[in-house]
Amino acid sequence: MSLPRPKSTVVFKEMPQGAILFCTATETYFSLNPVGVQIWGLLPPVCTTLEEIVGSLVAEHPEVAMDAIRSDVASLLQELLTSGLVELPQAA
Repeated sequence: MSLPRPKSTVVFKEMPQGAILFCTATETYFSLNPVGVQIWGLLPPVCTTLEEIVGSLVAEHPEVAMDAIRSDVASLLQELLTSGLVELPQAA
């Protein structure tokens, strides 16, 4: 699975308890908790696969099971896609 990239129309604003995403094209707001902020920061070009993101989060949160992290990351990415805040890369 290719990782989605943030859309160019999305503004990211970090806050004390996480972050707010705002899509200027659709006027969609979305809030992220601190782990969501970490995931957002690991999207391409930083990481290119889901496993890279999972590995990075496992290293920072060793008390959480890898399968739980993988599931949570996949759920957030799907929610961001559904909300139109990220997009999958175009096939060549």
